Amino acid sequence: MGLHLDFPTDPYVVLAPDIRWYPGDDLLGQMGYAMLLPPLVHRVRQGVKAWRDSGYAGACETTRSLLMHWFHAEHLLPHSDRTVRPFQWYFAQQEAVESAIWLYEIERARDPYALMKFDSSGLVSKGMFFEDWTRYVLKLATGAGKTKVMSLLMAWCYFHKLYEPGSDLSANFLLIAPNIIVLDRLRVDFDGGRIFHEDPVLPANGHDDHDWQDDFQLTIHIQDEIGHVAERGNLFLTNIHRVYDGGSDPTFADDDTTAYFLGKRPTGKTTDSTVDLGMIVREVPDLVVLNDEAHHLHDPQSAWFKAIEDIALRLRQKGAQLSAQFDLTATPKDRNGSIFVQTVSDYPLVEAIRQGVVKTPVLPDAASRGRLTEHKSAKFTEQYRDYLHLGYLEWKKVYEELLPTGKKSVLFVMTDDTRNCDEVAEYLRSRYPELGGENGVLVIHTKNNGEISEASSGKSKEELDKLRKASREIDDPSSPYKAIVSVMVLREGWDVQNVVSLVGLRPYTSKARILPEQTLGRGLRRMFRGEPVQEKVSVIGTDAFMDFVESIKVEGVELEYQPMGERTGPKSPIVVEVDQGSQNKDIDRLDIELPQLAPRIQREYKNLNELNVAALPHKRLAVKQFSEAEQRQIIFLDLDTGAQSHVTEMDAEFTPNYQNVIGYFTRAVMRDLRLVGGGDVLFGKLKEFVENGLFEHTVDLNDLNILRNPSEIEATRTLLEKIKAGVNALTVEDSGTTEVRGTIKLSKTRPYLVKDQAFVVPKKSIFTKVVGDSGFELEMAAFLDGCPDIISFVKNSQSTGFRVEYQNAEGGIANYYPDFIVKRTEAEIWIVETKGREDLDDPLKWERLKLWCYDATAHDETKRRFHALFVRQEDWEAQKLMNFGQLVTACG
Repeated sequence: MGLHLDFPTDPYVVLAPDIRWYPGDDLLGQMGYAMLLPPLVHRVRQGVKAWRDSGYAGACETTRSLLMHWFHAEHLLPHSDRTVRPFQWYFAQQEAVESAIWLYEIERARDPYALMKFDSSGLVSKGMFFEDWTRYVLKLATGAGKTKVMSLLMAWCYFHKLYEPGSDLSANFLLIAPNIIVLDRLRVDFDGGRIFHEDPVLPANGHDDHDWQDDFQLTIHIQDEIGHVAERGNLFLTNIHRVYDGGSDPTFADDDTTAYFLGKRPTGKTTDSTVDLGMIVREVPDLVVLNDEAHHLHDPQSAWFKAIEDIALRLRQKGAQLSAQFDLTATPKDRNGSIFVQTVSDYPLVEAIRQGVVKTPVLPDAASRGRLTEHKSAKFTEQYRDYLHLGYLEWKKVYEELLPTGKKSVLFVMTDDTRNCDEVAEYLRSRYPELGGENGVLVIHTKNNGEISEASSGKSKEELDKLRKASREIDDPSSPYKAIVSVMVLREGWDVQNVVSLVGLRPYTSKARILPEQTLGRGLRRMFRGEPVQEKVSVIGTDAFMDFVESIKVEGVELEYQPMGERTGPKSPIVVEVDQGSQNKDIDRLDIELPQLAPRIQREYKNLNELNVAALPHKRLAVKQFSEAEQRQIIFLDLDTGAQSHVTEMDAEFTPNYQNVIGYFTRAVMRDLRLVGGGDVLFGKLKEFVENGLFEHTVDLNDLNILRNPSEIEATRTLLEKIKAGVNALTVEDSGTTEVRGTIKLSKTRPYLVKDQAFVVPKKSIFTKVVGDSGFELEMAAFLDGCPDIISFVKNSQSTGFRVEYQNAEGGIANYYPDFIVKRTEAEIWIVETKGREDLDDPLKWERLKLWCYDATAHDETKRRFHALFVRQEDWEAQKLMNFGQLVTACG
């Protein structure tokens, strides 16, 4: 069954439980509940949604402060290109964090019996839980950002322990990786506390009366690098072998070095320990355990599980405790394919693909697949030469398309044994010049369980260290490798983002105990995170391999099928760049330079104190009377339709107060108006408005009946709209003057990505392609390219840097990006806006654009003239125009 028709493509929007992926009753009956759905998740989602909608009712002050800061405040972060951009956590990450916190703090579901009440299948029993301590499994698709979830959970536990008297949580953490590759990745994020400071994890000092950043003192201990171990504030980052009592990592000096490269699966104790990390973590007074790539924890007899069990036992023996265990993985499934019963949050791959959090897998269509022949030959590369060539072609097209962005695309080939692995590598080097030489193809031998094997390579320790480094850094443009050939698939943690073509030449069987998502996972991570484009990975392989990949469709994953081969386009976003390599364009002559004017429309925050809420024009509302039960409800209504969406019943132990209600509206106004300060002043103004101005008479905000009234649709709309209008009227000003702060030279625009769509290849533009948001814009681009009376034109975008601020219909400040810039002569520049259906903001944008052109002309030292032109689609379609002058006459 596919996704719900209303399932959003934006990964940041809140997902309602009733639109999440569901396999359908037929498939559920055929496959079994345990194989497809985590049985606890649906009811947990419902409970968490109601709790979130209530403003986190019942949470302690620390928890609520953190959740509101993380997920309900705007975060603007500086970037390396000196711009400031908004930052948000994906909703999947938010939901995972909220689910763990809600279960632990609000529901106090900290043991199997407490968790079983959330079972939707009717099949869960106590015997399915192996642990007797608090354990939550958080399922997030590959590439959905498990590390960020771990950082938020750590911060919550830390501050809860620090600020909440009697907290059962801990400010000591053991973060366990299954192997060295995962450990290296985690080291990058956590060493020096990097992730806590690069992401807005820690609120500013003074937020809700705490000095969060000063109080967050976390010592990071990585493997043998153990510093002073205090009673509180330790993060032990290690792989599982160090946690065994007396255990250590495999070393090159071991008699059997096959586990040296990545670390073997935990099967028992090892020796040669220099630091007994297992004893150290057992000596702290309390502890939270986090497991990354935790799908190995399905076996209660495994050394991994036994190690954590032993930690919990030793803590109890000295009157301490293992506060909680958080396991994160994309595939929490046991050897039989059943999902871990402890799974409390789920962001499946089908949803991650739809929302563009990961790449979309693309398979050859029937015609393309029909051209692939498995040739009869004893030579492996001759047998599969069609598959290798198609994989190479798909890689090369994307490699060439994306090269201007500075990203290097990677080809990944999986074989069945080390001999064929070496043969394929040599075949690629000898046949394809781009992959020639010793450094074109990286060969990694792996064993049957996916771990890297050194025994097959016969390499020295120094060579193996270089191989490990090369496999970790292949995404780096400075890395010479463009292709990887590996036996089987690399194990979890190999988080390369640039794989665009994946070729599988293995006879996959169910005995392999590898899941399709783990196989696809090697190519699913995005290259361009944060860019609003769809990325794809071409998946090619033998019939057995393709059948194996397609088996993931039972989990709802939508695979695309497209033509592949010589005369097909790249499966990638489109790159638009300055056409510096063209022999037919004089870029200097076609280039357009614009003045960068200081904003005229600005917000003066100092005026917020002057807001006179008593003077806001509005109809005063009658106070409605509600029953005691209704007073403990929060009603959520659609502001556009007035329809009731749902009702939240507040916990009997929680008594709402006016701070909760006024605080909610304060945050809503600040978010909508993008205010970065003055929250305390605004809170006071809103309180005054509700007390003295919103209703027909003065009200007492300590009265529960009064607190229920603002959630009524008319009161909510009046409160938000009038306060925002008042704030905008008071704080948004036209300074009346501007100045030139610099210039925007359009030829300096860096290559940028757009979604795969129709485009025009222009002769009179500095760019290689012109894309449009509509057919009308493409028609205009083609018209301008053929105009004999202009020198050049550009389709404007956010990437060029040319924007004009204006005051929108709501009175706030917004940015406006005009559609086209036309250089008619060296002294005459036109800014052209095309418009189909108009909205309330369009007249305001038009007036502001004319004012911008007036200011630009007045301040231009070279005496250039700037003009604005508004082209309505109906006017355009009514004319048969031959040149730009006629367009000006018809629409000017």
